[in-house]
Amino acid sequence: MANAVDLLKSVETLKENLPNILVGDTVKVHLRIVEGKNERVQIFQGVVIAKEGSGITQNITVRRIAAGGIGVERKFLLHSPRIDKIEVLRHAHVRRSKLYFLRNRSGKAARLREKRVF
Repeated sequence: MANAVDLLKSVETLKENLPNILVGDTVKVHLRIVEGKNERVQIFQGVVIAKEGSGITQNITVRRIAAGGIGVERKFLLHSPRIDKIEVLRHAHVRRSKLYFLRNRSGKAARLREKRVF
């Protein structure tokens, strides 16, 4: 059993081209979707509200507002072969490691202050 765990945590399966993703970032996750014989890339854009795990099991929770003002959250394994790429669009100034309070907010109250880079 220990050999299987070591195999999963091997460095060869880790992606090296990932950007530095922090909680509060607005990201675009390019996800490969297989429908029958066809494969396409679907983009999920939202705010990173949580970051968990380490190594091969590291994942992020991304929240976006869908049509009709309904909030949709999705967890992504960062080192999954289904993830094509991740783009960081903007960084936000946050003071917490989990932004679950955004679930109760809507509209302008759900905005995060952008980090200024000088």
